[in-house]
Amino acid sequence: MRLSPGTAAFTVFLAGLTAVGPLSTDMYLPSLPAIADTFAASTGATQLTLSVHLIGFAGSQLFYGPLADRYGRRPVLLGGFALYMTGCFVSLFVGSIEQLIAARLLQAVGGGATVVLARAIVRDLYEGPEAGQMLAKMAAIMGLVPAAAPMLGGVIEDLYGWKANFIAMGAFGAVLAMIVATSIDETLPAARRQSASPAAILANYRRLLTDRRYLKYLAIASAAFCGLFAFISGSSFVLQGEFGLSPVVYGLCFGAMACGYVAGSLTGARLVRRLGIDATLRVGGFCAALGGLLMLTALSVAPSALAIVMPVVIYGFAVGLSMPQAMAGALTPFPEMAGTASSLLGFLQSIAGALAGVYVGHGVDEGAMPMVGTIAAMGVTAFAVTQIGRRRC
Repeated sequence: MRLSPGTAAFTVFLAGLTAVGPLSTDMYLPSLPAIADTFAASTGATQLTLSVHLIGFAGSQLFYGPLADRYGRRPVLLGGFALYMTGCFVSLFVGSIEQLIAARLLQAVGGGATVVLARAIVRDLYEGPEAGQMLAKMAAIMGLVPAAAPMLGGVIEDLYGWKANFIAMGAFGAVLAMIVATSIDETLPAARRQSASPAAILANYRRLLTDRRYLKYLAIASAAFCGLFAFISGSSFVLQGEFGLSPVVYGLCFGAMACGYVAGSLTGARLVRRLGIDATLRVGGFCAALGGLLMLTALSVAPSALAIVMPVVIYGFAVGLSMPQAMAGALTPFPEMAGTASSLLGFLQSIAGALAGVYVGHGVDEGAMPMVGTIAAMGVTAFAVTQIGRRRC
């Protein structure tokens, strides 16, 4: 059975593609302390399984977009899934933290295709507020994965050990690959395909990096994601190590943040139709700054798990509200190279998040403040960027 654009099943499929990245990071978060114990690894070395994954996920996107603009969406997706499932399989047989980091890198290089191609497919079929609404719907559905993944990952670890989480990730990838192979039509017409020569790719990237509209939306998406990834990379060590939460309770706390993300995505899908992309982003930026500053204040006054978890729900709401609209705003002016625009946005956003993760990972032994300070700073930055050009407009 073919999946037709505009149907609920097609939207769920696209959301599934965008969920591969969050699933690959969030599902094994409760297992990070157990992985560190298994390999007698330091917190910083164990956190590299997360940051290196994000760097590989980001770097691979630079190639998938131009390849998909040249050869189409389906073949590139299938190749990416083959690499992703291989990385999941190799993770089951590693004997050191260094080998696990290498397996995670392979998994990431394959997984990078999914988010790039999901956004490119949306741009093939929609534009402007319609694209923003579609991306927001996808984000709302996708948000259920990070809401459930840490809880599910904690239960799986308790029952079968941390390696079982990689079996579950590989199975998810296999299901999506089967859908691509049997039920999805190509969305990029032959007439719109671009050259894949290095000169053409560099020219397209140069055009994007000199476009002020693209840079503004890129900055908003990157700042929001940095704060989110600071929480992803540091929260398991802070909430479980410093405040003593169990893996399952930690999963529930992480799920609360993800529920805020889903609520923000659903709100954004409604607001963008009435307010447009830029006004919706201003609301999201305000909420990001509010959540980050509330967390910083609450932790300074009365340190506790609740001082982090309650404000991060607001921050998650802001990210869900902002990121789909920032992506739609960045891709809309470039229908002829949607894959390339999606690649560059994903690459730079992910590199920014990885740097935030490395900073938090190496500072988390000193307490929660490096993580919380990063979230607050990124929330304020996102809000500030949304104000650029407002008076002129």
